[in-house]
Amino acid sequence: MQREWPAHYLDGQTPTRYPATVRLMHEGMEVSTGGGGSRVWPYREIRQTQGFYEGEEVRLERGGQLPEIVIVADRGFLSSLHAATPETGRFRDPASRGGRIRIAMFAALAVLVVTAAYYFWGIPALAALAAPRVPVAWEESLGRSVAAQIAPPDQVCTDPRRQQALDAVLARLIGAARPSPYKFRVVVVDRPDVNALALPGGTIVVFRGLLEETASPEALAGVLAHEIEHVLHHHTTRAIIQHTSTGLLLAALTGDMTGPLVYGLESARILGQLQYSRLAEEEADRQGMRLLLRAHVAPGPVIGLFEHLSHSDRRSLRYLSTHPSTGDRIATLKELAAKKATAAEPLLPGMDWNDIRAICAQHRIGQPAGRQ
Repeated sequence: MQREWPAHYLDGQTPTRYPATVRLMHEGMEVSTGGGGSRVWPYREIRQTQGFYEGEEVRLERGGQLPEIVIVADRGFLSSLHAATPETGRFRDPASRGGRIRIAMFAALAVLVVTAAYYFWGIPALAALAAPRVPVAWEESLGRSVAAQIAPPDQVCTDPRRQQALDAVLARLIGAARPSPYKFRVVVVDRPDVNALALPGGTIVVFRGLLEETASPEALAGVLAHEIEHVLHHHTTRAIIQHTSTGLLLAALTGDMTGPLVYGLESARILGQLQYSRLAEEEADRQGMRLLLRAHVAPGPVIGLFEHLSHSDRRSLRYLSTHPSTGDRIATLKELAAKKATAAEPLLPGMDWNDIRAICAQHRIGQPAGRQ
């Protein structure tokens, strides 16, 4: 290690630079000027104010408002100073800056990797763990919070006679479904969206736009069967927990009953934009078709509905876009229907379906044009 270094010295009283020699000793740094005078700076009293970057002169100071100053032009000086005072850590060597930058870059990269892993694997895994284990009351509370946003009372079509017919379609399916603690109900919302949503806890929201596209109660039954399976397999609860903030995930894992209420608005926003995983959609398609057949409902109408929607306008495509490829989906449904053909029993015999699906007709009277 080099002990002596050429330098310049400023006494703090004048701007004059005096040629000097700096010698590194055990107890401090000796500064000698050309006149023969010398002084020892204890390392603990020295401040480094310059020399942190490549190409920059090293500037050391000692004292108060008008400090003594030593300036060393040779960049190698800091390496020797750092070696002479390893226990203090007071001086930064620019030669080690590259290493610090590399460490910082690796640390930042590690944070990104851990964050990405948590987002893509950790949260989905925790959501999958939590969804089947949360209490039904927790899911129902979350479902009510979401329904308050997606299906507010002033947008729900409430014609009692027509609602009773829709409830009968749902009841046929529930009677054939495996036992569950959920209390299913179907709600029609007066919006032109061609869509249907399964809310946590058993509420199925059908928008007027989709109901009007169904040509028979059997077609609606196929839609409802698919959404029922989403509820029974916890697909909706899992997806909402996964896509909302981690606060709801923690509420689900701990059983906090205030969580569903607090996150209702955020969950409704997520559900409105939600795309289930392909595996979840395929499971709901297959199990929904099996449920339809167990309920002795003809599968042809729902297959026809999907074929019709696939050639319809963009409003219809929004519903299909949240599912697997329409062609593959229809082919799968046809295959299942052919393999497990059962004797179909008509739904709502003697009732006019065109009248039933107009459940929102009275609700729309007097509504502003933009709401129709």
